[in-house]
Amino acid sequence: DALARDGIRFTNHYAGSTVCAPSRCCLLTGRHTGHASIRGNKGGALDAREVTVANLLQNAGYATAAIGKWGVGESPGPGDPQRYGFESFFGYLDMWHAHNYYPDYLWHDGARVPLKGNIVRPVGSGGVAIKRTQYSHDLFTDSALAFLEEQRNRPFFLYLALTIPHANNEAGDEGMEVPDDAPYQDRDWPQAHKNRAAMITRLDRTVGAIVDKLAELGLSNDTLVLFTSDNGPHEEGGADAVFFESSGGLRGRKRDLYEGGIRVPLVASWPGRIPAGRVSDHLSAGWDILPTLTELACLETPGDVDGVSFLPTLLGQAERQRQHLFLYWEFGEQRPLQAMRLGKWKFVREIGGRGELYDLRTDPAETRDVAAHNLPVVQSIEFILQTIHDRPTRRPRPTTIPMRGRDDDRFDDDDDDDDDD
Repeated sequence: DALARDGIRFTNHYAGSTVCAPSRCCLLTGRHTGHASIRGNKGGALDAREVTVANLLQNAGYATAAIGKWGVGESPGPGDPQRYGFESFFGYLDMWHAHNYYPDYLWHDGARVPLKGNIVRPVGSGGVAIKRTQYSHDLFTDSALAFLEEQRNRPFFLYLALTIPHANNEAGDEGMEVPDDAPYQDRDWPQAHKNRAAMITRLDRTVGAIVDKLAELGLSNDTLVLFTSDNGPHEEGGADAVFFESSGGLRGRKRDLYEGGIRVPLVASWPGRIPAGRVSDHLSAGWDILPTLTELACLETPGDVDGVSFLPTLLGQAERQRQHLFLYWEFGEQRPLQAMRLGKWKFVREIGGRGELYDLRTDPAETRDVAAHNLPVVQSIEFILQTIHDRPTRRPRPTTIPMRGRDDDRFDDDDDDDDDD
């Protein structure tokens, strides 16, 4: 809430997918799931030749770090984040390991680091701790704060992929793992709900600690902070999306392509650059992060991305803002689904089945299918869907990244003549 008061809150922002691995792939590569190399949590891996936003920023001189959950596809190998542009990495490599908040080891720059005091019983593809001492989220917070301190004199890109409030699926209804349920211990709620609330409060404190550290280091006015999520709310580990109205009145949740599964928060704060207290209905998605950051860093955006920079919206330059013609998702782990956002229209279908059409301007909860009354719209969308999907392809990794001149004046103001990195 404080970030939103200090900056801008987007009301029409979408995750790259409805589960984590493809959503992270979209964010890192700038391509939607019709073109991305990862399109589900199973059966895919980040293409070895992918160029990520971290590659681009690292080549431009930024210090780059990934902290938390890598989780990009199945079984990433040690050192995987470093191959995609991150100078340093601390956290979980694969998504199943990341379920456990009390792991007996984490990865640091390709090395397996034991965590003393945590003893884990393997369960399925993950594990459940039978002795709990070190909570991974707190370690990630400490690592992020240390990174900011260490890189205070360099331009930096920190990808802080926190796992809270994901469940430890292997722990069943006790999967909302947190050291304690404060400050909700006295609430008349099921224990899983107390734990989930406590997890989110812990996340909130981490966001506050990051903002406070930037202020302490004198970096607040030089740093863009983005806060978002990789999918809608889940119902795992005893959690109940209805109890806290976690979908905000939208239909669906994680693993759905209805709004509740993919429309997520996006808050951006940049004191002195982003006017405070703004709300924007600009249509954006996770694959817009890459072009936004490359434009911010005065880099050329790769030509094969699907994203559109929303930097003009951040800076209050509406006349410069390009718009998406449409947003597209596909997801096939339970059944093959497609969805498209075209202006006010939202189209959802099981591939091979009849499509559903919703007018989000009048029906954001997607309760009234109006496809039968808007056949020209349906036909237009179905025509686009015939061409939007392709097979994952290998793209050559560029050896150099072209940069625009550093005399770009979009970020200058009357009070500060220094270069802004």
